[in-house]
Amino acid sequence: MTSAFPEAGFLTGRTALVTGGGSGIGRACAAALAKAGATVHVVDVDATAAKAVAEETGGQAHVADLADPAVIGQLPAAVDILVNNAGFQHVAPLTDFPPERFTLIQRVMVTAPFLLLRHTLPHMYAAGWGRVINISSVHGVRASAYKSAYVAAKHALEGLSKVAAVEGAPHGVTSNCVSPGYVRTPLVEGQLHDQATAHGITRDAVLSDVLLTRSPVKRLLEAEEVAAAALWLCGPHSGSLTGTSLPLDGGWTAT
Repeated sequence: MTSAFPEAGFLTGRTALVTGGGSGIGRACAAALAKAGATVHVVDVDATAAKAVAEETGGQAHVADLADPAVIGQLPAAVDILVNNAGFQHVAPLTDFPPERFTLIQRVMVTAPFLLLRHTLPHMYAAGWGRVINISSVHGVRASAYKSAYVAAKHALEGLSKVAAVEGAPHGVTSNCVSPGYVRTPLVEGQLHDQATAHGITRDAVLSDVLLTRSPVKRLLEAEEVAAAALWLCGPHSGSLTGTSLPLDGGWTAT
């Protein structure tokens, strides 16, 4: 009986592309994929961060602003694993939400993944194997006030992932979302600081009483935990798992 856990080096010979790979979840995914043997292309708008992670993982850095559709064609197309992770947040009521900010978030978090799928799927189809991993969020299935653009984008990414799963199945390509709750990333650390200032409470109070109020597990998820789930989706026992979303949300969606 074989183990359900991938063996060391099981991705040797595979090539991965990770967007938003310069920090947080993207950086953890790049590290995990590289450790498993994959050659990793690290894509980030921050040149210093992209180069640093590429050096750490033995990969290649690509400095790209995914809000510009023209940059997609300049990225590698011959990749076996696509990790759509790049994203950012803006918090404001619907009535005050800047339309240009809403549009920008959709361009980075929905249009760019769509264009990257068009760019990389032909190679995966030709090879008869591929893994698309979309880093979604609990906000891909749940809503929070003041996060209209982010929630809309993550819901769209979940739908896009399902279409890629259906179309990719005959070609040996799976597509899934990993949907964490709050992860210890620079984005979330910034939210903790901002909300503590806005509400006049401590950072710990923001964590327990604001961010994690709906989560039975009262702690931030670590980026490495998200990366471990992404890596498992590339393993030999995940070929029939496609078109779904793995909720790493501390039980949020169970309540």
